[in-house]
Amino acid sequence: MSTAVRAWSYRGRDLGGKVVKGKLDAPNEGAVVTRLRGMGLSPIAIEEAAAGTGLNRDIAIPGFEKKVGLKDLAVMSRQMATMVSAGLSLLRTLTILSEQTENKKLAETLADVRNEVEHGASLSTAMSRHAMVFPPLMINLVRAGETGGFLEGALESVAGNFEAEHKLKSTIKSALTYPVVVLSMAVIAVIGMLIFIVPVFKTMFENLGGTLPLPTQMLVWLSEGMQFAAPVLIVVGIAVAVWWGKNKYTDRVRGFVDPLKLKIPVFGMLFKKVAVARFTRNFSTMIAAGVPILQSLSVVGETSGSWVIEQALKRVQESVRAGKSIAGPLSTEPVFPAMVTQMIAVGEDSGSLEQMLAKIADFYDDEVQSTTEALTSLIEPLMIAVIGVVVGGMIVALYLPIFNIFTLIK
Repeated sequence: MSTAVRAWSYRGRDLGGKVVKGKLDAPNEGAVVTRLRGMGLSPIAIEEAAAGTGLNRDIAIPGFEKKVGLKDLAVMSRQMATMVSAGLSLLRTLTILSEQTENKKLAETLADVRNEVEHGASLSTAMSRHAMVFPPLMINLVRAGETGGFLEGALESVAGNFEAEHKLKSTIKSALTYPVVVLSMAVIAVIGMLIFIVPVFKTMFENLGGTLPLPTQMLVWLSEGMQFAAPVLIVVGIAVAVWWGKNKYTDRVRGFVDPLKLKIPVFGMLFKKVAVARFTRNFSTMIAAGVPILQSLSVVGETSGSWVIEQALKRVQESVRAGKSIAGPLSTEPVFPAMVTQMIAVGEDSGSLEQMLAKIADFYDDEVQSTTEALTSLIEPLMIAVIGVVVGGMIVALYLPIFNIFTLIK
């Protein structure tokens, strides 16, 4: 009969004399002592941790938990690399990280990884069991580092890659936040006017009598239609949001949406540059870590964020498996610009593919930044003009009858 595993709180002293606190899962106190000594700690106090109840229990609302972001993974990878290079054991490193990481989800996952490593699993295998937290790129780089004996370097590569990816996303987000917020506020303001303000003017106009001007009549018709359509639109919007959250990563949806994204005027080119920058950076990182080409192509396709590039790289992978170069099949795929395939061809011929891919990634990072800045400078005045025309037109339509008020009063 198996012994139930219980939670234990402990205080121990490490080799440097520092007191360390934490929690462990073990069947009994003796097992806790054994594990603490294996971690290089001398036990001071061990107590069974009481389950959280009432106000002490953590409340987790489904869908509202803080997710593990690229920045969290980058910081964790950088810290892990530093501790491994300093000579700390992997178990000790994972214990410290699980206790000090601010992101609760990541801290819990690292604790699970630490337990799995303690029971004999490799770090990459333990991470692969938490695929919702650790991306395939990270898992494969860590596996390559374990196999080649350069785990510290692999973790540094992961950190550098995720830091660059986070910077790229932050650039796009910061550039587009203002236009999105302004547009959202304008839409809400227009809907609010149609639902709450126009009906008041309508009642006033009916009391005055007479025939309303055509623009005012159209505004009244929109207001009446919006009062019935608003609840339906809210329900449909919620349903679409829920459906999108569940299906946006399926091949069927991505196969339909991603090609359309690349064809959107102006923004399509931005999406392509982001995907190419992500692909070349990840590919360069994996080659530098010693991951085989075929495996690298599979992983970077999954992590590119574009279904179009993922499918293209699957075809390239088959060609490379048949003995062809990388640049040749890439040049037949329209999603990759000619400059990218030409530089990759030069990198293959000169034996500097890793460096060439890194240069391409840097180039497209700069392109994304300049494109987002240009879009922002173009979108802002256009949005102000459109919003001014819409809101100004509504106000003029509302006050047109008042201009003829003397003819409407009987």
